[in-house]
Formats: sequence, structure tokens, C-alpha cells
Amino acid sequence: MTREIHGTVAAGFEAVREEFAAFVAGELPDYEGQLCAHVHGRKVVDLWAGDDNDAGSLYGVFSSTKGAAHLVVALLVQDGTLELERRVTYYWPEFGAEGKAALTLRDLLTHRAGLIGLDAGFSAEELADDRVIAERLADQRPFWRPGTAFGYHAFVIGALTGEVVRRATGRTLQEVYEERIRAPYGLDFFLGLPEALEPRFRSVQPMAPTPKQQAVLDAAPSGPHSLTSIAYNTHVPEPPALEDHANSRTVRAKGPASAGGVAAARGLAGMYAAAISEVGGRPPLLKPDTIAEVGQIHSVGHDLVSRAHRAFGLGFQATAEAWYPFLGAGAFGHSGASGSQAFADPRSGLAYGYTRRRCAYPGGAAPENERLIRAVHTAALAL
Repeated sequence: MTREIHGTVAAGFEAVREEFAAFVAGELPDYEGQLCAHVHGRKVVDLWAGDDNDAGSLYGVFSSTKGAAHLVVALLVQDGTLELERRVTYYWPEFGAEGKAALTLRDLLTHRAGLIGLDAGFSAEELADDRVIAERLADQRPFWRPGTAFGYHAFVIGALTGEVVRRATGRTLQEVYEERIRAPYGLDFFLGLPEALEPRFRSVQPMAPTPKQQAVLDAAPSGPHSLTSIAYNTHVPEPPALEDHANSRTVRAKGPASAGGVAAARGLAGMYAAAISEVGGRPPLLKPDTIAEVGQIHSVGHDLVSRAHRAFGLGFQATAEAWYPFLGAGAFGHSGASGSQAFADPRSGLAYGYTRRRCAYPGGAAPENERLIRAVHTAALAL
């Protein structure tokens, strides 16, 4: 099936358009998605496909939100406002309950706190509010001894680090992001979507697995009180469908920093381009030492929540080790459950953003990203 591909690519990136077109041709008829990439601050890929969307359409990007959240933290560390070796309790005294007093900000950022959720779980309304999440987790006993292992804090890491930001600055993480990152660069990547922009939002569609794919999903369920279920809040009675989170106007309005962001691919790629490259005459947001610090692998190996090999830097996924080993060491970013992906590869100067409307099988970091990223990276290295 031939489907129209919209947008442009720079000279030398024609193979990326071909790869995107080949992928889209094999997808479901209702596929919608966007792909954007910058190299050394210059936009080189800007593509989209789908009947009713365009480059300005906005999608729920789930955990790709964590990249924006932790770029804020990186800036505050770079400023000296936050110190990685400080105990979390230095900023947030109440956090020390139930054996958490010795945990450092560095350990918190690298998913080593063991504070993946609540015994009783969260309501959908609570998951929309980072302040409520943080308040409830302060009294929660960790699910493993802090600092001894790591596991993905899927729905809560942004609330935890966000509370540190609020205590240290008197501003919410979302406010700092808006003032220092989103607004200055005009990014279509929101942690708190203004109501006036709601018409641009494209509601998330549920995964549509084939019967064979569904059988694979059904064959390996997580126990109702497993670490995985607690982290993803599926141990509550009648857990909502994943897409309900992003499709909630309350979530979009408040922009919880773990998984509540709304973005276009241009916004995702633009943020990472600004992080590592000069953009519009502005110097990179992050200095070389900070780029090296956030991209350095801190937690690697068996993730107790995902039950798979994973790697994290400071709040970011270590993108090369976790997903795409052909990228340069120190690449950092974050994928999202819908299949979104975004990262910076400082060694090649590549900043990448991808969104899709329908949740991908088998989940985060949709499999098409590997072929799309490889095509973009190959072209970038040939410049």
C-alpha cells in the first residue's frame, strides 16, 4: 500500500524518507506518526504520515516526558542549585521515613530508591498530580533496600525528583521547564498543555496486536502484586487502560513529569538539539561536563521492574546501551509507552524525536525506531 509521506529531508538524508515510507506502508491503515531529527542543531529530517495530522499535531508521549523533567534537573545541577551527592532529605526532610534517609539525589535519579509505587496503589486522579504522588510516597517503605539494586520508577520518578526541585527552588519542575526550556525555544513539547492548544491533541489509540502477538502478551502476565504491577499501578482494582492516562484532560493540563507530557516530534527533537548544540544563536543548554555526567551509565543490568536488561544515566535512559548499540557512548534520552522515542547522541550531534498515535507492540521504544534511527545515524555520520 502506498501512503503519502509529508515533509522534507535535507540532502544526504533521502534514505531516511525511504525507510519511513517503507515502514508506514506496512502499518495499519490508520497509522499516524511523526519523525524529526537535527544534526549539530540543524533540522535535517521533518516527516509525518496519516490522514488528519500534520507536523503540529500533538501526541501523548508517556515516559519520553522524563527526558524533559531530567533536563531541568541537569540544568539545576549545572547551576549548583542541586548537588548530586546530597541526601534527598537535605532538600525534602520528610522523605527519610521508612529507611530512606541515606538515599542521595544521584541514587534517586538512577532508579535505585526502591520507591516504585504504593502498596495500595494510586487512583487515576492521584497519578495526574505530582505533589500528591510525592506526599504519599514520602511515607512508603521501599520495595528493596535503597541503593542496592535498580528498577524502573515508571509513574513516580518525575514526582520524586520534581519535589526535590520544588523544595530547592520554590518552583515546580513544570514551571522551571516552561521558563528555561520550552518557551525560549518555542518547543511543541508541553508539561502542562494549555487549553487553547487542545484542538491539536490527537487522542492515544490502544495497541492493536495480532492474535499471535496477543498470545505472547497473555503468556507472560505479571503477578497482581509483583514489582512490575506495583510500578505500573496495575495492582489496583480495575486498573485503567494505558491510553486513558494520556487521554485525560486533567493529566494533560497538569503535565505530571513521569508520563504526562504532550509533544510533536519537532518538540522532542528540538529539545535534545538545544541540550547539546547551538540553536538559533543560543549556546547549548548543557555544558560538556554536564552532558558527560547525565549520559554516563549509572545503573545497568537486570532491571527489577522491567525484568530485562536496561541502563540509565542521570534520570535519562542510556540510549545506546539500553536500546541502540550503534549509537555513540553517552547518548541519553527516553522512550515512551506509546512507542515515542527521543534522545541526543553527543558524539554525532544527532537529536532525534519520534511520535505515533497508536500504541506500538510490544510497548515502549517501538520497534520501527531501530530502523529509522539507524538510517538517520548513518546519514549523520556521512556528513
